[in-house]
Amino acid sequence: MTQDQLFQEINQRSNLAMSNEFEMLTFLLSDDQTYGLNVFKIIEIIETPKHITKIPNSHPNVKGEINFRDHPITLIDIGEYLGMAPIDYAKTISYVLVCEYSNTTQGLMVKEPKILITKSWDDIIKPEGEIYESSCLTAMTWHQNQPIQLLDVEKILHDIIGIETKISDAAIAHVKRLPTEKHHILAVDDSKAACELTRLVLSQMGIAHTVVTSAPKALELLESSVDSQGKCPFTLIFTDIEMPVMDGFTFTRKVKANPKLNNIFLSVHSSLSNKSNEEKAASAGANDFIPKFTPDNMANLIIRQIEKVEQLRS
Repeated sequence: MTQDQLFQEINQRSNLAMSNEFEMLTFLLSDDQTYGLNVFKIIEIIETPKHITKIPNSHPNVKGEINFRDHPITLIDIGEYLGMAPIDYAKTISYVLVCEYSNTTQGLMVKEPKILITKSWDDIIKPEGEIYESSCLTAMTWHQNQPIQLLDVEKILHDIIGIETKISDAAIAHVKRLPTEKHHILAVDDSKAACELTRLVLSQMGIAHTVVTSAPKALELLESSVDSQGKCPFTLIFTDIEMPVMDGFTFTRKVKANPKLNNIFLSVHSSLSNKSNEEKAASAGANDFIPKFTPDNMANLIIRQIEKVEQLRS
C-alpha cells in the first residue's frame, strides 16, 4: 500500500464517524455463528500461540497470558464464557483479536476472523425482551441475509476481569461539600454493564442521575425537558460512542446543534479510548473525553463542572 493509499484509507475510516457509520470485523466462535466487533477496538489479529502461560487462580475462561509486542496480555476464550465448547488452541488453528478497551489490552480468542464490512448504525438493532436482559448480546444486524451478533464485550470483561467502580475517599469528601441537589446528570449507553457501572459511580456521589440506553431516547428526553424559560435541568451529559440507530458522535452533534441544549457540558465516555476517537469527539463538539471505566475521572469531571456552574450562578 502506498502512502497516498494509506492516507486515503485513514480518511475514509475517519469519515465513517462523521456519518453515523462504522466498520466491523466479522468472526466465528465455536458455535459457527457470525459475530461482529468494531475495528477501532482491534489493534491486531494474530494466530493463537501454542504456548500460553497459565495464570494461577484466574477466571476459568482466562486461558492465560500471551506475549504481544514484548508485553503480556490476558487471553480470553469468549465463546467458552458464552457457554460454547472451548477452542482447542493446542490442536487446531485459531486466532486472537488483540483489542484495546479503556486503555487496557486483552486478547479475545476466536475460531476464525471473516470479513470487514461497513454498516450504518441505523441498521444495528437492539434486541428487546426478557431473554436479552441478562444476555451478552447488545445488538444485531444482517449482511447478505446472514445475522451478525454484536456482543457486550464490556459486560464480558467486567465479569471475567473485573472493573473498578469505587470512587476515592478524596473525591467523595470533595463532592460532599458541593450542592449536588441542584444538579442532574444524564448518561447515555446501550451496554447493560456500562449503565450499571455508571449508576454505581453516580450513586456514590449522591447526585441525581438518569441513565438512558439509546441516543434517540436521550435526545427526546433532553428536548422535552427544556422549560418555558428555555432552561434544561441537566448539568452534564455522558455519552458512549457505539450505540444502535444513532452513535455517540451523531448524538453529540445533534445536541450541540440545538441552541437550547448546546450549553450543556457533554463528555464522551467510551471504551474506544485511543487518541483518534478523542479527536473525533472534539470535532463533533464534545467538551471532553474520558475512557471507561475510570470512576475518579468521571467523579472529578463532575466536580469540576458543578463548581464551574456554581461560580457562574454566584
